[in-house]
Order: sequence, then C-alpha cells, then structure tokens
Amino acid sequence: MMKFFALLLLLAQQSLMARDAAPPQQMVQDPVGGTIKSFGLMGIFLLVMWLFILAPQRKRTKDLEATIKSLKTGDKVVTSSGILGVVLTIKDKTLSIRSAETKLEILKSSVLEVIERSGEPSESKS
Repeated sequence: MMKFFALLLLLAQQSLMARDAAPPQQMVQDPVGGTIKSFGLMGIFLLVMWLFILAPQRKRTKDLEATIKSLKTGDKVVTSSGILGVVLTIKDKTLSIRSAETKLEILKSSVLEVIERSGEPSESKS
C-alpha cells in the first residue's frame, strides 16, 4: 500500500513539473528553403536509384546482347525457363536447340547464358 502512495505522489509531482515547464519556442521555417531541401533529397534519391539499379541492369543487358550475337552452332546454352540445350541452327530471331532427344525452336531473347562455347567450357559466375 505504501508503494502505491509513493507511486501516486511521484506521478503527481511529474505532472506538476511538466505543467510548469515553459513551452518550446516554435521555429519558423523558410518555405523556399524547404522546397530546395525537398528537391535536393529527390535528386539524391534518383541518383542513388540510378547507381544501384539502372546502371547495373543496363550493363547486364548489353552483356546479354553481346552473348546472343556471338552464338554459334555447337554452343551449350541455358534458356530463361531453365532448359539446357546445344545450338543446332541460328535464324534471325530464333534458334534451334537439342535438349536430350528433343529438338526445340526458341527465341534468341530466351537465352540466359552460354555454358560452353563449341566444346570449350566457359567460366561460370555462380
């Protein structure tokens, strides 16, 4: 019971001290400065997004285009759907691959990477 009264007394003292405390001074913010700060933060955000997302994606796209242009008959490829196959023929937009005992005609854009180049194993990034 004594602890209860001590706690009640402590809370009353805290509320009196908070009421007597001076209210904090309000600072007036410059609207032009706030606008400049907002545009600056937006610019920094866009720059960071470009550096970490768009630039590496553009590099990967260029590398993949170069890989597709350099495809030759006999290269072992992996498609975006996970099919492994050996290139048989190459046309303008498609190529024929042999996977196991099946011959497939796929779009060049579905080639994800080249595993081997005409019998020579290439270095894997994974």
